[in-house]
Amino acid sequence: VHLVESGGGLVQPGGSLRLSCAASGFTFSRSTMSWYRQAPGKERELVAQIAVFRGDTYYADSVKGRFSISRDNTANTVSLQMNNLKPEDTAVYYCNRDGYYEGDYEGSYYTKSDLWGQGTQVTVSS
Repeated sequence: VHLVESGGGLVQPGGSLRLSCAASGFTFSRSTMSWYRQAPGKERELVAQIAVFRGDTYYADSVKGRFSISRDNTANTVSLQMNNLKPEDTAVYYCNRDGYYEGDYEGSYYTKSDLWGQGTQVTVSS
């Protein structure tokens, strides 16, 4: 069971980056997937989340209108498109599996999980 992030790097303010997370070893299509970030000296915070059914999404207020989360259940990947990046977006970004449904319907039992990727560094600086 693994999550592997990629796509981080150094970008100037106003620039864009696309993070990807490749999942393996579990039923990705039934899993709620999230992106978190942790800046130096700060707690880890939820940035964006995408649900299993209907593709409902959640964004932290600080990234609304700039970031977009998406998933590809065929490729078992979740991505985070980050536009108009700001220095305060600098952090290590982590892919997370919040939990999963036991069945292929919304009313099925939901099991919480605590699966994390190794993180990828995003630095926004001129």
